[in-house]
Amino acid sequence: MTYWLCYSVNADKGPSMKTIFTIGYEGTDIERFVRTLLAVGVNAVADVRAVPFSRKKGFSKNTLRDRLAEVGIQYLPMQSLGDPKPGREAAKAGDYETFRTIYSAHIDQPEVSSVVAELADEAKTMNVCLLCFERDPETCHRMIVGERMEPYGYSMMHLYGDDPQRYIRNKDRIQAASQAAA
Repeated sequence: MTYWLCYSVNADKGPSMKTIFTIGYEGTDIERFVRTLLAVGVNAVADVRAVPFSRKKGFSKNTLRDRLAEVGIQYLPMQSLGDPKPGREAAKAGDYETFRTIYSAHIDQPEVSSVVAELADEAKTMNVCLLCFERDPETCHRMIVGERMEPYGYSMMHLYGDDPQRYIRNKDRIQAASQAAA
C-alpha cells in the first residue's frame, strides 16, 4: 500500500486486529468527503471534535449528521473525546509535543477512557471512521484516539478526503489491507 492512498498503522499486530478509519476534512468539501467514506465502506462516523461546529460548509454537527444520514452513514457524536482548548492551542501553534501531552492526559482520565471503550465496543459491528479537521493525522488528536483503541484490537487506516477516486481505483487493495487487519 502506498502513502498517497492511505496508510495503516499497526496492521501487523496480528490477525485479530479490526480497522478503525480516521479522516480530516481540511482541504476537501462535503461531497468529496462523503464519497471517500462510501468508497471504503464506512458506515459510521465518530465525530471526535470538542467543538463540532465548522465554518466550512457541510461540516457543522447537524448539517453533517443529516448529510451522512442521506447516504446511510450513522453519525456518532463523541465530544468528550475532543481535544481540550489548551491542546488545540498548542497544536495550532505547532507545539505538537505539548499538544500530545495535554491530550494524552485528557484521554487517560477514567471518564474519557471509558468512552474509548464504548466506541471500541460499538465499532465491533460497523466500519467506523474518526473525524476531525486536520488533514494530517500526525497533527491531530484522532491519532491518539486510534492509539488508545489498539488494546481493544484495532489498527488505524488514515483516509484523505480530497480525492475519493483514489479509493475507488484501489478498492481491492484497501479491502485486502482492511481484511488483513481484521
